[in-house]
Amino acid sequence: MDPMTQSAQISSSQGIADGQNAAAKESKPSDSFLSSSPVSLIQSPQVKDLIHWRDPKKSGVAFGLSLLMLLSLAAFSVISVASYLLLALLCVTITFRIYKSVVQAVQKSSDGHPFKTLIDKDVSIPPETFRKHVDASLSYINRALKQMSRLFLVEDLVDSLKLAVVMWLFTYVGAVFNGITILILADILLFAVPPVYEKNKTQIDQYIDLVRTQVNTTMAKLQEKLPGAVKRSKTE
Repeated sequence: MDPMTQSAQISSSQGIADGQNAAAKESKPSDSFLSSSPVSLIQSPQVKDLIHWRDPKKSGVAFGLSLLMLLSLAAFSVISVASYLLLALLCVTITFRIYKSVVQAVQKSSDGHPFKTLIDKDVSIPPETFRKHVDASLSYINRALKQMSRLFLVEDLVDSLKLAVVMWLFTYVGAVFNGITILILADILLFAVPPVYEKNKTQIDQYIDLVRTQVNTTMAKLQEKLPGAVKRSKTE
């Protein structure tokens, strides 16, 4: 084989490989899409460090404040909780302002306003940031509306039946717990489950795989009993 032919074959094979790699990259979900997912909030490094108790002091403060807030909402109305929080914040800032003024008057110093650095700080939201969050929220809302339309208009009978079963189970949950109680339990689980899962990951994954296999087997049996016209048709 002469060098010219060999070089042409190598160039052709490289072109085919480049095309396949480009197609593979296009078929994968983009990083921006993954980063804009709601799950990315929990998967962010700061939140993961909090719920995994990397820094016990920060995690303890976050857990305590969130639990205190939810317990306050369970005992009082939202207006009362918000009013008491703002009143407490005002009491702290006013007391500190008066204290610094008295100290400056006694020491005859000219330090100025104690919160001058915070007052001069720009707290306005840039228009680009606002539009970015609005666009992200709009995409989630449109996706949710499309999914609701698909489920409630019974585009897929099996998925609609799954939703009906879940809503039926939630009627029993609502009879026992109210919304704020569920939020309190979710907050406790959010800070309690990740450390336990991290220590017993292997055993928990085995049980999860068993449950998933059992659920998939049960769903397959139920789909086989459905009439042929309404069975789910999967196109791989």
